Amino acid sequence: MPSGQGQAVKPTTRSPAELRPLRPQSKAALLAAVLTVTVLCAADVIARSYPFGPRTRAVNDLGNQYVPFHAHLWDLLHGRADGGLFVNWQSGFGSSFLPDLGTYVSSPFALFVALFPRDEIDLAVYVITLLKVASAAGSMAWLLFRLRPGQWWAAGLLGASYALCGWTLADSVYNPMWLDGLVALPLLCLVGEWAIRGRRPVLGVVVVALAWIANFYTAYMATLAAGLVLLLRLWLDDLSRRQRLRAAGRALVTVVLGIGLAAPLVTVVYFGTRHAYPGRVRQFVPVPTEDLLARLLPTTYSFGTPAVFVGTTALLLALALPFHRAVPVRVRAGWTLLVLGVALSMQWGPTHLLWHAFATPQGSSYRQTFVLCALLVIAAWHALSYGLPDLRALGAAGALLALVIAVASTSERTLKSVSLPLALLAAVGALLGLALLRPKRRDSRPLAALAMVLLMCTQFGEAAATAAVDTRLRLGHMDDYAPWGARQREQAEAIAGADGWPRYRTDPGREQTVGNDPLLVGGQGAQYYSSLTSDVLSRTMTALGGGWTSRGRNVQSLDNAVTDAIFSVGARVRSPPDPHQNWFPQDGGGVTVTRQDVPPLVTVRPTDSGFPGRTGVADFGPSPYRNQELLLGTRVYTVPEFTVRTAAGKPPSPSDDERPGLRVGALPRATAKQKPTITGSCPAGAELYLWAPHFSGTARLAGASADGLTGRFRSDQPVTKIAPMQRMGTVPASGRFRIDLSPNKTSLIPDGAIGCLDTARLRGAVAELRETGAERVRVSDGTVRAEFPKRSTGIAVIATPRIAGWRCATDNAPAVPAKEYYGLTAVPLYGSATTVTCTFHPPGLRLGTAVGAVSLTAALLIGAVGAARRRRTPDETAPPPLDSHPTTRERMTDAV
Repeated sequence: MPSGQGQAVKPTTRSPAELRPLRPQSKAALLAAVLTVTVLCAADVIARSYPFGPRTRAVNDLGNQYVPFHAHLWDLLHGRADGGLFVNWQSGFGSSFLPDLGTYVSSPFALFVALFPRDEIDLAVYVITLLKVASAAGSMAWLLFRLRPGQWWAAGLLGASYALCGWTLADSVYNPMWLDGLVALPLLCLVGEWAIRGRRPVLGVVVVALAWIANFYTAYMATLAAGLVLLLRLWLDDLSRRQRLRAAGRALVTVVLGIGLAAPLVTVVYFGTRHAYPGRVRQFVPVPTEDLLARLLPTTYSFGTPAVFVGTTALLLALALPFHRAVPVRVRAGWTLLVLGVALSMQWGPTHLLWHAFATPQGSSYRQTFVLCALLVIAAWHALSYGLPDLRALGAAGALLALVIAVASTSERTLKSVSLPLALLAAVGALLGLALLRPKRRDSRPLAALAMVLLMCTQFGEAAATAAVDTRLRLGHMDDYAPWGARQREQAEAIAGADGWPRYRTDPGREQTVGNDPLLVGGQGAQYYSSLTSDVLSRTMTALGGGWTSRGRNVQSLDNAVTDAIFSVGARVRSPPDPHQNWFPQDGGGVTVTRQDVPPLVTVRPTDSGFPGRTGVADFGPSPYRNQELLLGTRVYTVPEFTVRTAAGKPPSPSDDERPGLRVGALPRATAKQKPTITGSCPAGAELYLWAPHFSGTARLAGASADGLTGRFRSDQPVTKIAPMQRMGTVPASGRFRIDLSPNKTSLIPDGAIGCLDTARLRGAVAELRETGAERVRVSDGTVRAEFPKRSTGIAVIATPRIAGWRCATDNAPAVPAKEYYGLTAVPLYGSATTVTCTFHPPGLRLGTAVGAVSLTAALLIGAVGAARRRRTPDETAPPPLDSHPTTRERMTDAV
């Protein structure tokens, strides 16, 4: 080596993990997420639930709404949907989609659906659910570290306790849109921490905006909760009055700007709810104390009580907080009172309404429960982060837990053979684990490791058992639906082969698989189930003889030749009843497609049939047959007199409630000679229809002219379901008919229940509408353009409900709000117009966009001012971290 040169030193290589070790809060978040996913998957293995077993997890709205809406999002992302962000042309004969997007699939997590195959849509929603719950666990673990320093594994354990709370396991794993609020709450609390320190103002606005975009409903609750946490933090910290006011002001500005950024979606959803079919109005009734306390225990289940289970370890620590002498008195009092105050607010009517935006939910009445679960976990963290509670505090917590178990044992929500033994076993495991954590000598690592394992196993066991029990019990309490399989695949292939949109519609069929079949298997039909189902759609279809469930918000397909002509349904899929639904006898056969000549999507009606004068939904009469004729423009039905007899051959008694009709009782063991009947006469060869919205059971036309048809009707009282009009067959040559009824519960046959359709007249009406209708129709996302023959006069009627937001113009005239023609969208023609263009703008979008633009400008200005200020004062120090009592930092345990 030449003189004067130093010896070369070989550089050492270091792994990425050595270069950038995980911070404690990162390890806590990772532990919480992994533990959460492991528990959920293990629970589904135990319950033999999809995707780890034969039992479906698609119960209630998960199968009816969330999976189909995710499927529609998949189609949108892959360019395969009929419609776009403004109009969903597949559901409800044309519905506003942006409000549904903001309600069901606006979460950033929903975009992961695009990574899965279309026929694995159920698996995609399951994985998205796991990601949301895991993110909530990691976010809470991160937040706990920001609130107080402590052991990373303990923060991870408590983060998992929050994500695996009873609200998640019982109420939200099948309502994945609510889980965005579970993620949002700890993130919004972090935004409050940034506001106290004056840090990350723009990022805070973005976090608030994303939370409200993902799901504004639970984000509203999470924002209220984060505000309460912020106020408590400001009260506990040693800040001057001016500092507190400035911090509160920063937080308020952040929230206002964040909600403003989300306004384009939030305002659309708000106005969508104003035009939605009204749901049931419920009066809030608080649950008994024993039921409330029972839901703190593992493996308890109930749809209508608050699921406040957070795990025995977290519950014990929260109960020990008031007695933990190492924690400052103000901290103990503040967090304890906040937990108690929120718990009491759930049981008092006015505050209960406040949590739910002043409207009692129609389903689960305690959707804000995740807030109380979060506060219990945060209280538990404060009890642990100041040092382990002493034996006195643990003894008091154990005594309170024993009292909770004793009172809960009197509740019907407690599974005596499962919940109580598991609660006692979990209490022993948690108390023993916490006791082992207390250092007894200088080297106590083996005992601490054993304590960690014991606490995690306790948490894992009781959470997995609770999730498995909830999964099994849900199947017994709610409707359930099969995941994507051979039935849906066959339907989708048949629809794709028959599809001719927009020349005509292809209806997925009356025998539905879920409430949103068009979104799941394709086509364009009346079927539509949403919290935002429009009032005009529901009332129009009801007036035409349609059926629905969910008190009018789940509109079903109507298999009727006249309505098919009115709504341009040129192809109809007919499937056997879903074998997964076993409430009616099953018919054989496979999926078939029937076709018929129908008018175009845009037709012309004579002026004397509509304007001037009222032609709205309110102008329909009581007979669906006559209402169909009003929309068709031609008399095609005979509505005969008929006679109803009970199984004993006697006249039935009239209805004893507000529903009109004659009562026919249920006959569980009815035979062919013991059935109620409807008899009458109609023109020979006519198609016979039965309209009995409050009938439940089956009906069949006697004789060979029934064509093998069996009418299946389903209704209930109080009215949450009504049955649709159904075709019975062909009237025999004698003109006399007899319908045999097999009711499975006391039902009603209304006046005007029978309609006999003259098919020749219907064909003539269709031919006339085709001749005078639009020569060409083009449909895009929110635009319908129709071209007519010259000198067309009358009313151009678009076969889509006149929902709020449609504006129409003839030729080059300015657009004006569309008219209504018996519930459909209409435009008057004046003889000179050859084109009609109708465009749809979701109500509230312009207002929301303006608010969003102002909020974005303000957020950018705040960011720019903050950046300029930091450049001018680069050495300015940030406010010190919040600590409720700075002298207690040395009291943290070093057991691990």
